[in-house]
Amino acid sequence: MSVKKILFICMGNICRSPSAEAVFTQLLKSKGEDQFYYVDSAGTLSYHAGSKPDRRSMLAAAKRGLNMSHLRARQVVSEDYEKFDWLVVMDEDNRDNLIKMFPAQQQDKVVSMMRFAKDSSYDEVPDPYYGKGDGFELVLDLLEQACNGLYEFLTENKVTPL
Repeated sequence: MSVKKILFICMGNICRSPSAEAVFTQLLKSKGEDQFYYVDSAGTLSYHAGSKPDRRSMLAAAKRGLNMSHLRARQVVSEDYEKFDWLVVMDEDNRDNLIKMFPAQQQDKVVSMMRFAKDSSYDEVPDPYYGKGDGFELVLDLLEQACNGLYEFLTENKVTPL
């Protein structure tokens, strides 16, 4: 069985995408399948490169048993299109940014995170960064739902996204 490579992408790589990385990694470990996946996260912007995830993200994640202190923000690079099987974006702005940054790349690898969430009224994972701090729990709720759907999708061995 080949390793499936998943890259979660948001704007700055300090809130949503590292949270998705942590949630999906924990899910894989709980199923004993983490050795079959390579999971990472990145941002479309570079201004947080090298930084830990947002403190509020780490606090919300810690309440759920997720440790994100080892993660560091980085910007997505063109080589990610070659390295990863799926580039999973948190919202359409991130998808648009990727297309602008790498117009010649294979864009059919780019899929929206919330397409994997069953029965959700959300089309995108909202950015909690500028909110009052209460959006981080919602982000984790949405990511848990979507990561379960993503896992189901990947284990069905489909070749193309939904």
